[in-house]
Amino acid sequence: MWQIVSLGYLLESFLVNKAIRYDIKGKKYINTLSKYYFSDIGLRNAILNMRQQEESHIMENIIYNELITRGYNVDVGMVEIKKQDKDGKWIRVQLEVDFIANLGSKKYYVQSALSIPDREKEIQESRSLTNINDSFKKVIVVKEHIMPRRNEDGILTIGLFDFLLKEDSLDM
Repeated sequence: MWQIVSLGYLLESFLVNKAIRYDIKGKKYINTLSKYYFSDIGLRNAILNMRQQEESHIMENIIYNELITRGYNVDVGMVEIKKQDKDGKWIRVQLEVDFIANLGSKKYYVQSALSIPDREKEIQESRSLTNINDSFKKVIVVKEHIMPRRNEDGILTIGLFDFLLKEDSLDM
């Protein structure tokens, strides 16, 4: 039986990696909660005693590990937008970009989505990406095996297997 292990020990032993939140518009790191990813999904499952088997979290962890394996520095992105609430007041809303992958002069914004069954879900998953005002590539990775496609905003949607098996998948 696993005993409660300090997060610091897991980080020091390289069992867990830390992704820091980055304000994309403000171009600075944010001192809010970071996200943590296990370097080995099997060890993750053992440490968590086979609980928390949420497929979307596991897929996100796998994508993170693949980006790290390819040599990217990986952060979690935040995009702040202003929108009107039901009373007409303007409020600030923070949207998360699952990953900002940097390697030299290359930068990619990567979103993990288990599936995109309809237009409404596509809008939801791409919302944070469409609010980034730069020319770096934006990619959504879905679990299904699909033909890679671009939408009208230039966002590439690819299947998980294409992403994992083709090293140049982000450059499609």
